[in-house]
Amino acid sequence: MSQKVLLNAKEVNIILHRLACQLIENHNDFSNTVLIGIQPRGKFLAERLCKMLREDYKIKNVQLGQLDITFFRDDFRRSDKPLEANTTDIDFVVENKKVVFIDDVLYTGRSIRAALTAIQSFGRPNEIELLTLIDRRFSRHLPIQPDYRGRQVDAINNEKVKVNWVENEGEDSVYLIEKSLSDF
Repeated sequence: MSQKVLLNAKEVNIILHRLACQLIENHNDFSNTVLIGIQPRGKFLAERLCKMLREDYKIKNVQLGQLDITFFRDDFRRSDKPLEANTTDIDFVVENKKVVFIDDVLYTGRSIRAALTAIQSFGRPNEIELLTLIDRRFSRHLPIQPDYRGRQVDAINNEKVKVNWVENEGEDSVYLIEKSLSDF
């Protein structure tokens, strides 16, 4: 198994600031917009962007939630190992709001499809957008594209994109990991 650094901590930080600025351009003061991190890995990106918007860009009204999609996935019964649900933490109604789903890697699109179903429990949004740090554009199973992307990565099937966050793995970085046939 070999790995290549796609983004280091400095590059991740630059991309996060660019994404925050794009959100500000489209949502102004966030009075009618909510950010939803898709559990488990989108939570770190959503929290980081929310902190950046509040502290660096002085946006006061940013509402942040976390959405678990485990039992909304179309493949949740196909695994032999038991699934562990994450927490959903949305203490606001999304009715008539603009929702920005946030996830670290957009791969097949199945997680986003599950999130579209799961969010309906909290109201009917006026509009839904997608922000992702990494867009694996040639791996889509569903016609889902990000509105905001940090970086596009062309990875083939035996390659995996791994996003590390300082809050979880001790560093901000993105790796392209190539598995050999013996790793499968």
